[in-house]
Amino acid sequence: MVRRVEVTGAGGVRLAAWDFTDEERAEPRDGGGVAGGAGVDVRAGVGVGAGVGVGEGADVSEQVRPSILFLHGLMGRAAHWAATARALAPRYRVIALDQRGHGRSGKPDTAAYDREAYVRDVEAAIEQLDLAPVVLVGHSMGALTAWQTAARRPDLVGALVVCDMRASAVGESSQRDWEQWFKSWPLPFATLADVRRWFAEEDPTLEGPRPERGAFFAEVMEERGGGWWPQFSFDHMLSSRDAWVSDAHWDELAQVRCPALVVRGVDGELGRAEAQEMVRVLPRGEYAEISDAGHLVPWDRPQEWQQALTAFLDAGPTQESAMR
Repeated sequence: MVRRVEVTGAGGVRLAAWDFTDEERAEPRDGGGVAGGAGVDVRAGVGVGAGVGVGEGADVSEQVRPSILFLHGLMGRAAHWAATARALAPRYRVIALDQRGHGRSGKPDTAAYDREAYVRDVEAAIEQLDLAPVVLVGHSMGALTAWQTAARRPDLVGALVVCDMRASAVGESSQRDWEQWFKSWPLPFATLADVRRWFAEEDPTLEGPRPERGAFFAEVMEERGGGWWPQFSFDHMLSSRDAWVSDAHWDELAQVRCPALVVRGVDGELGRAEAQEMVRVLPRGEYAEISDAGHLVPWDRPQEWQQALTAFLDAGPTQESAMR
């Protein structure tokens, strides 16, 4: 059963965190890491050590489990992590956060939607839920928040996973493209089936059918006023993007001292050359590449994503951080 936990974020914004931890099904580890699988290419930059995260053959129910905090991307929500969270729940304490302006968290117009606010929210969640030293797993915007938190508060973060997020600025034209894209949404959608169809097939930015994308966006719609609308404000989303439109974040990436994994989809937004440079800049970086995946890596190829994540966790970062 998933349990909602309230967190007070920066400026008093109410945040909803979701605890997927499975106390009843805690199970021993088999001691074997997943080295990858079909469609997964995992390469080490700098090794993070050997061993399994919670002790080889250990009964997780008899010891403190390492904590993992999942951070969704722009327009996402904590529920998007459900499949990955449930897969890890028997062995880890697993929390997913609805970030400000998203999901069931607060969306005040008077709140800040900048990098400082997002990072302070994550710091608050880690401290209020007693997760440190935590493994931060972030997708897209959530990945940027994750590495900024790791750089600023190394005492809170034991390991880091960055999924398909660039360290380079994307440029002002990207913001204008997003403004036009938001205007193209045929709101309100009459049904959830219409949501799925538009984002999977009819969105003019698509190059081909993407059923996983349709399902992804159906998760962030709510019924009100006689139709289906996004749970978020377009203005809040555009404000949130400002930080990576004009600013690069290489310096903060270089300040991350914990073990880190950079994951990209072959057809995603993070190119191979930039991803490998990010691994080089990270003092203790590793690289994973997943074929037949776009920007929505964990949802395009869930099995391969979970294999890459498990391989990293089984390599020892959670055990190492537990001894800090």
